[in-house]
Amino acid sequence: MHVVKGILACISIAIATVGVCAVLLVWSLHFAIAPKASKPAIQKRMDYIIIWWTRANRWMIHRLNLVSPEILWEGREHLSPEQWYLVVCNHQTWADILLLQTYLLDDIPPLKFFTKSQLIWLPFVGQAMYVLGFPFVKRVTREQIKKNPRLRSADKDNVMKACEGLKNHPSTILNFAEGTRRTDEKHRLQDYAFKHLLKPKAGGINYTLEGMGSHLNGLVDVTIIYQDGVPTFWDFLQGKSGRVIFDARYRPLPEFAAEPLGETQRKAQVAQWVQHLWEEKDVLISRHLTGD
Repeated sequence: MHVVKGILACISIAIATVGVCAVLLVWSLHFAIAPKASKPAIQKRMDYIIIWWTRANRWMIHRLNLVSPEILWEGREHLSPEQWYLVVCNHQTWADILLLQTYLLDDIPPLKFFTKSQLIWLPFVGQAMYVLGFPFVKRVTREQIKKNPRLRSADKDNVMKACEGLKNHPSTILNFAEGTRRTDEKHRLQDYAFKHLLKPKAGGINYTLEGMGSHLNGLVDVTIIYQDGVPTFWDFLQGKSGRVIFDARYRPLPEFAAEPLGETQRKAQVAQWVQHLWEEKDVLISRHLTGD
């Protein structure tokens, strides 16, 4: 039964993906030839692609009963699809993205998230994300920077460029601050700095705060907890995820986000703030798992 459910989920995702990409192709061609004055309106309309995509996946998740969710909200009354937000979340599996899209839909604008540059070659999905304005980030090694110092600002430049496009209309930027999916091995290599999480990286969040400036109306801090163990994406599509806690909390952004600080001081303050968020998140996960 689980395998059948997984196959049906894959078929549903494939049909939805091809369908929205076909519409996106037409709209992107329209965008390419449209007068400059018309482009902002077309960019805004393109977000309906993400909404339709998300609704199709949400229907699939509910129809196939893939998870048994417990949805917890704090400050939901402060949210609106007509404002800009930053979303941060712990990251454990590709299923996190589908859950975030599903349970945040209708409360805030559709999610756009930092994406590894290699994913642009993923058929349909990679190209669609590029056209829709998802920030693509190319990780640069220290060796590459030594050979070409201009690469030092590559990530920041990409994020800043993406932020300019996101200012056109209400948008939501998702950032997985840990920078990668948590595994037991990665957790061990970090000497178990947190009980349940990997160390957060504040660079992407700092760039987003700097790039979006006063456009951002707040933070949505999401914690996803797989009570029956973290599923692989295939396990998720088969409905083997079991119980999932989705804890979402609205938080106003700290005042430093709008202050004209020196770059070094700003980075330090953002890093301290993100560290505090992760400390609270780690305690929250422990409470949910123990039932306290």
